[in-house]
Amino acid sequence: MSLRVLKPEENFIAIEPYYQAIGQEIAIFEAAYTQKLPILLKGPTGCGKTRFMEHMAWRLKKPLVTVSCHDDLTASDLVGRFLVRGGETVWVDGPLARAVRNGAICYLDEVVEARKDTTVVIHPLADDRRVLPMEKLGQLLEAPPEFCLALSYNPGYQSVLKDLKQSTRQRFVALEFDYPEAAIEAAIVAREAAVDASVATGLVKFAAMTRNLKGNGLDEGASTRLLVHAGKLIAVGIDPVQACRSAVTQALTDEREMLAAVNELSSSIF
Repeated sequence: MSLRVLKPEENFIAIEPYYQAIGQEIAIFEAAYTQKLPILLKGPTGCGKTRFMEHMAWRLKKPLVTVSCHDDLTASDLVGRFLVRGGETVWVDGPLARAVRNGAICYLDEVVEARKDTTVVIHPLADDRRVLPMEKLGQLLEAPPEFCLALSYNPGYQSVLKDLKQSTRQRFVALEFDYPEAAIEAAIVAREAAVDASVATGLVKFAAMTRNLKGNGLDEGASTRLLVHAGKLIAVGIDPVQACRSAVTQALTDEREMLAAVNELSSSIF
């Protein structure tokens, strides 16, 4: 039996991803990266956390490995496993190991969705040791200076079963994200969706109305991402009210009364 380690490709971002800073998040991320500190992004869905990570990877000229965490994600999925291919036993690095080996930025999106054993794996990487235990290989993989670990989660969805433990939180420098103020959000929507300022302003006003319903019929209000989706539909000729219904309202709820109420909000603006 032979052992062959597959070499992964690096994921460089060649073109600058548009990102509008709303505070000191860029400077803090760069300082944390320089000091080899892991970073935790906190904020609601669709507020720009992933775009921020893409922008920072481009800005620092480092490869970015992104993992969208889910209920079935295990430690082996992150670290790697042995597979049999063509009569050979092949070790296949998981995305976390791949990022460590290549001095990349590893971004674990919505980390609280993953199984609990995944956080145990990242702890040695997120403190002064900066090592990844490769138990199946009997190795400790040391992170080079260029490696950076970043996590994100949405505090609004915390529960007893899905919360980030203090033992994990206190290893990270935290950046808090939220939806930007109306003028900035309108500028983002106008640019990303290629719509005029009046349409973007109307979409942001609609979003503010839905966000006021959070906890009163809606689990979450309209995100900036959903506004961009609606704007892109409008940009190619879809009626604004219908665009809001399809891109925003249907994404927020399936409950009939709330659908009618949110649709009424968009109709009042457009």
